[in-house]
Amino acid sequence: MFEHRLIQRWINGPVRFLFLALMFVAGTVQAKEPPVLVVLGDSLSAGYGLAAQNAFPQKLQRHLTSLGMDVRVENAGVSGDTTADGLARLDWSVGPNADAVIIELGANDGLRGLHPEHAYANLDAILKHFQLRKLPVMLAGMRAPRNLGDEYTSAFDGIYPRLAQKYNVPLYPFFLEGVVNDPKLNQPDMLHPTAEGIDVIVRNIAPQVVEFLNSL
Repeated sequence: MFEHRLIQRWINGPVRFLFLALMFVAGTVQAKEPPVLVVLGDSLSAGYGLAAQNAFPQKLQRHLTSLGMDVRVENAGVSGDTTADGLARLDWSVGPNADAVIIELGANDGLRGLHPEHAYANLDAILKHFQLRKLPVMLAGMRAPRNLGDEYTSAFDGIYPRLAQKYNVPLYPFFLEGVVNDPKLNQPDMLHPTAEGIDVIVRNIAPQVVEFLNSL
């Protein structure tokens, strides 16, 4: 009888504790964090001249949340970055927690008149890097300033369709669609969108972002 009570007490104590601990661990494992979408970009996505909550990634997250999508959008935009700068900081800009990436780079290459093939090579290396990491990518295209001549603009604008086809990634043709050259949607420099301009960008790009995320 004494041995029976001793065994029963042992079962009710350590074994029950171990069982509860295992149940807790199992519940923790099953609790899934929302996917992380990183926006790798320049000042257009970093939110130059805007309050932090009005930057593109933050507004995109709020829009996706309003659609019932559970996703965390991280801002990895750095003002002034060219495609070369974006390539140089990949390892610390897009961490191991990333589940998908939107690439928004190239505007500064075009503004500075950098050779289109250099921008192509940098973006190609970025896409190859993410391919090796098995990270899904959506490419946001850019257009060169129209005052650089037909030959340059044709070569520059063609970078993004070429890369999207090569890597079979979704392409949003022009990040500034609906905003460019509109004084009401741009800051005084006519280069960076206002908060209202970001709203237009988010509204235009969101359907393709939703489709991209649903494909993951």
